[in-house]
Amino acid sequence: MFEKYFSLKQNKTTVKTEILAGLTTFMTMAYILAVNPDILSATGMDKNALFTATALSALIATLVMALVAKLPFALAPGMGLNAFFAFTVVLGMGHTWQFALTAVFLEGIIFLLLTLFNIRELIVNSIPLALKHAISAGIGLFIAFIGLQNAGIIVNNDAVLVGLGEMGSPAVLIALGGIVLTAVLLALKVKGALLIGIFSATLAGLPFGVTNMPEGSLVAAPPSLEPIFFKFDFSQVFTFDMMIVLFTFLFVDMFDTVGTLVGVSSKAGMLDKDGKVPRAKQALFADAIGTTAGAILGTSTVTTYVESASGVAEGGKTGLTSLSTAAFFAIALFLAPLFLMVPAAATAPALVLVGFFMMTPILNINFGDYTESIPAFLAIIIMPLTYSIAEGIVFGMLSYVLLKILTGKAKDLTIVMVVLAVLFILKFFL
Repeated sequence: MFEKYFSLKQNKTTVKTEILAGLTTFMTMAYILAVNPDILSATGMDKNALFTATALSALIATLVMALVAKLPFALAPGMGLNAFFAFTVVLGMGHTWQFALTAVFLEGIIFLLLTLFNIRELIVNSIPLALKHAISAGIGLFIAFIGLQNAGIIVNNDAVLVGLGEMGSPAVLIALGGIVLTAVLLALKVKGALLIGIFSATLAGLPFGVTNMPEGSLVAAPPSLEPIFFKFDFSQVFTFDMMIVLFTFLFVDMFDTVGTLVGVSSKAGMLDKDGKVPRAKQALFADAIGTTAGAILGTSTVTTYVESASGVAEGGKTGLTSLSTAAFFAIALFLAPLFLMVPAAATAPALVLVGFFMMTPILNINFGDYTESIPAFLAIIIMPLTYSIAEGIVFGMLSYVLLKILTGKAKDLTIVMVVLAVLFILKFFL
């Protein structure tokens, strides 16, 4: 059944490989089950209900990605977007969390319409091939940076922005040990190297208190959604504040998702001869469905996760990978204490080495053509430094358009790229 539906032989993969890849993706993004409720509960939302909403929205969106788009990408409430929801819209601007949920719901509806009329797919396909390769490399640096931060290897430093953490701390040593172990396993071509590294680091953290054993039963019914389910406030839909909040959600989610789809597809060798993402419309549909359903359930914007690259690195090539990830989100609803015991120090090695894997498409960039390579470089470097895939795409696209126009190569540009460049400029100044 799986073979026929997902064309496993045609994609040169197996059921075992796909399920292992799905588990790897899940393990590297399972942190969202703890982090998202923690962030959104700052608004006064029920934390237990948020756990259920987070898991269910990830499950629904990832299922659509698996069964409709048949791509190895997983989705969940996005980091950064949840912080904007909680700390800017609610705590900063003084709106209720119901107002913020309404903005997310409207965003999902708009994305459904944009996807239906192929506008989002048009944007994905308009990105030049050099920038598509650059996005993969930029995401690689970005998620490696996230992994190093999560483990405490890289920390905030007032003097130079970032610096080395406490190298003697148990979490840092376990993360570094995990990186070495996983790298050795990769060099020896051991299947499941990333997953073995995660489990080994988790076990190694037990004696040092880095990994905390859950208290009480490992199996429990999911908390009720009632406190946050379908809690919308449509009284301020036509206000200026709603327009600003809605535009921000739309912009960041649009280009985070586009960047992830393009970057991971580039790394996986899934782009077609024209550099297009296969079944992009269906993938974007999954994102739109996830965001709409997530808002109804009571959580912030759902987006495609860069951690999907970890499953791709383990050999995941089809929707069976994301179907497996969705299944693990379903299990997590009832085994939350077990899955949440995996510490950041244990997932850091996978993120760092996946970051390394995602650098390889950079070899396909023509560095002899500065109108191609300089925008690619800007996209790569801006992503980790601004902590945003979207901003990296903005700098890459803007510089690409400007350099092509100023060097007499405007014929390389499409109307869509020029329109996007104008919108990016307006975003900066307005």
